[in-house]
Amino acid sequence: MFKRKKVRKYIRFYGLVQAVGFRYHARNAASLYGATGWVRNEYDGSVSMEIQGTEDQINSVLNALENDSYIRIYNKEVREIPLEDDERSFTVAY
Repeated sequence: MFKRKKVRKYIRFYGLVQAVGFRYHARNAASLYGATGWVRNEYDGSVSMEIQGTEDQINSVLNALENDSYIRIYNKEVREIPLEDDERSFTVAY
């Protein structure tokens, strides 16, 4: 069976992304699609995330967030970062 390459991305979300369940929706979607990482609110009203998985897994999580009825993402910054080999779950960071 072909194993797809894992990547890790840092994503900063801007818009209506706090006080709408964003972090918990992200955690649930990541768990559903098998991605790992973390998500946290930032002091400027944005949300930061590090997410690791295949491109398909990450895109599925992002699609779930973008299609939520309360979340409104107006802009996001995305960059690829080094993998965390020992990470096993997706958490809400504080």
